[in-house]
Amino acid sequence: MIYLKAFIVGGIICAITQIFIDKTKLMPGRIMVGLVVIGTILGAFGWYEHLIDFAGAGAGVPLASFGNGLWKGVKEAVDKEGFIGIFMGGFKAGAVGISGALIFGYLASLVFKPKMKE
Repeated sequence: MIYLKAFIVGGIICAITQIFIDKTKLMPGRIMVGLVVIGTILGAFGWYEHLIDFAGAGAGVPLASFGNGLWKGVKEAVDKEGFIGIFMGGFKAGAVGISGALIFGYLASLVFKPKMKE
């Protein structure tokens, strides 16, 4: 049943995102930033954790989950460090994901032959 929940919730998130890509003039980068902001807002209200508990990877993998992770990092850093935690919490929370994307992107560029579009 968890696979079905993950498929449905992840599919709904992807379908809504695809509708925004197809039906608006927003650039994909702005839509992705919007997903991160939505995840941050839902995390701040404590709703995104309930969605992850319900749907598992269906809610934990999409980009909105990155925003939720940033929120959790900032919240923990503010509780521990005070005001300065606003600036350092997001960096600590996002460092692993961003580093992984850079490392695996670089490794993929070594394996495959990237070409510029003409």
